[in-house]
Amino acid sequence: MQPFALRNGVLHAEGVSLETIAEAVGTPVYVYSRTYFENRYQTILNAMAKLNVVICYAVKANSNLGVLRCFANLGAGFDIVSGGELQRVISIGAAPARVVFSGVGKSVTEIDLALKLGIGCFNVESAAELDRIAARAELLSKVAPISIRINPDVDANTHPYISTGLKENKFGVPATHAIDLYRQAAASESLSVRGIDCHIGSQLDTVAPLAEACAILLEIVDQLESLHIHIEHIDMGGGLGVSYRDEEEFDLETYGRHLAALIGERDIKLLLEPGRFLVANGGVLLTRVEYLKPQATPEHKNFAVVDAAMNDLLRPALYQAWHDVVPVKAQADAADEQCWDIVGPVCESGDFLAHERHLALSAGDLLAVLSAGAYGMVQSSNYNTRGRPAEVLVDGSNFQVVRRRETTMDQLRLELNEG
Repeated sequence: MQPFALRNGVLHAEGVSLETIAEAVGTPVYVYSRTYFENRYQTILNAMAKLNVVICYAVKANSNLGVLRCFANLGAGFDIVSGGELQRVISIGAAPARVVFSGVGKSVTEIDLALKLGIGCFNVESAAELDRIAARAELLSKVAPISIRINPDVDANTHPYISTGLKENKFGVPATHAIDLYRQAAASESLSVRGIDCHIGSQLDTVAPLAEACAILLEIVDQLESLHIHIEHIDMGGGLGVSYRDEEEFDLETYGRHLAALIGERDIKLLLEPGRFLVANGGVLLTRVEYLKPQATPEHKNFAVVDAAMNDLLRPALYQAWHDVVPVKAQADAADEQCWDIVGPVCESGDFLAHERHLALSAGDLLAVLSAGAYGMVQSSNYNTRGRPAEVLVDGSNFQVVRRRETTMDQLRLELNEG
């Protein structure tokens, strides 16, 4: 399903013109497609039809409450990495028992909140964390459900910033240490062993490293069964790759077949934690051209200064990530195209959304930065005292502002009564 398409020469999100949204809400603004999110969720379910699967949406990809409600209504659980994300999930009425808590640095406050709410599982990342969770559970007279995250030392062949399954990464515990930690957990009256998990990286484009990691986890599962430590679920994390430019889409069908073959007859539930796969290509960032700075000589760059900036969409500056940029109103004459760098107004040379894009531009033009549904708004900031963008959710021929534009007063309110 293509959520953004030209109709009568104007780019639409489902049945709504992006021009209409920009005029009503202003720019910059994030726009999301509910139908796209729903279709992607169903695609995963279909591919895993032979397995007892629970999809736990990775909140860090896009934590807007409207987006979270979409997935809650579909029956999703949630993968969180902070107490703040836990409070977001609870605020929409999601069941705490459908929440798994990942992350290497869970604080006492976060652990206590999760224990009091009764989350489904802690994904434990270290022996020290296991000790802390056990101690807090004992103090609060709770029993903490736990899964140990294994670092399988599998190369996901992805960007080094989003690789998480190698021994030099900070995540998880070595497979060789797992049995001892599970013995410790099983012996504790404050802990309840529920699962085993891993997450080897993001933007994975092949099934092979995931299959390798799954085989390592299942070998541990079988060893634990021989010790009478039963594992209820195996959590394979997320990381399923999406296409930003011309990359191949991750082969979900093959992945599903591999997992089914590896798990076989074991009585075990499968948890998946997709984020980017569900939302990345279901969102765009709308921005308007403020100024054009064409250069007189070909060896110098042409700059199109837009009203969105690195504080609105950090991925290009942080990862050198590619986002396609297209005019919302179709351009009739390609002969007017020039090569432009699309840059923002922030005082940093790293403030760019795209380099070397061939477009026919005029001041005031409305542009759509594609594939902005994941790791866009969640990484935004107030750098240069800029208010963060509004967010809009489209459903068919209707749209709703699911987060209003942030004002300067919203920022100052935290400081005006200080000192």
